[in-house]
Amino acid sequence: MSILVDASSRVVVQGLTGREGTFHALACRDYGTAIVAGVTPGKGGILHEGIPVFDGVAQAVADTGADTSLIFVPPAHAADAVLEAAAAGIRVIVCITEGIPVLDMVRVRRALMGQTCRLVGPNCPGVISPGKAKAGIMPAGIHLPGRVGVISRSGTLTYEAVGQLTARGIGQSTCVGIGGDPILGTSFVDALRLFQEDPDTDAVLMIGEIGGTAEEDAAAFVAAELTKPVIGFICGQTAPPGRRMGHAGAIISGGSGTAAEKMSAMRAAGIAVVASPADMGEAVAAVLSAR
Repeated sequence: MSILVDASSRVVVQGLTGREGTFHALACRDYGTAIVAGVTPGKGGILHEGIPVFDGVAQAVADTGADTSLIFVPPAHAADAVLEAAAAGIRVIVCITEGIPVLDMVRVRRALMGQTCRLVGPNCPGVISPGKAKAGIMPAGIHLPGRVGVISRSGTLTYEAVGQLTARGIGQSTCVGIGGDPILGTSFVDALRLFQEDPDTDAVLMIGEIGGTAEEDAAAFVAAELTKPVIGFICGQTAPPGRRMGHAGAIISGGSGTAAEKMSAMRAAGIAVVASPADMGEAVAAVLSAR
């Protein structure tokens, strides 16, 4: 099994006809993902790279049975694209767009409360279940099917971790880039819960960063409910207070959100914390060999 996407996923790409949408949709299709539709208002009725294009998500869902959306819509319109996908009954919404205004995401977060759809992102690399499906921008070739789940706020560190795992022959069940913005659709806790329920995931590698309390919340969830081993890393360990480090959410403010605080909470929860990103693969291998 896997979480969020698998071989049965049918993907509609919102913003398909743009440069980024086209490039990554074709990469997902080349990986074997069923890219069944695109949405670009005003271009409905055309075929783009052999993919039917619709004016709206509801029509795409009705005609193709799409259940997953991959969003490459510019920041000013991305929030409305997410809400349109949710209203059309899309099950998993993956929003790659970076730079969405925070107030727009507040509106989205409130609108999605109580709905059955799952938003991943924004400002994320997406989701891949190796050997089954890819809904995102990650380089597919570094992935290997297996039984370790990966969750990360950082796209590039996700790729680094996966590269280390694959080099050691350790495959991944699903890799989820949750994104680096202050307001996200899927949290570490949400993803950990999904991996806990997945019988084909044996362990989880969680990659966090400074800012906010997401990692502390995840540590509390691990201590209370997770029965599978978790390996963790926090980036930004040398960041000075008040300095934003890449992601909008990666900032230490008011003395909170430091790497030291997060690592301490994770260790207290029984998470195997590594101090260097170079040690992630080795730490996962050690945890798995000890089982």
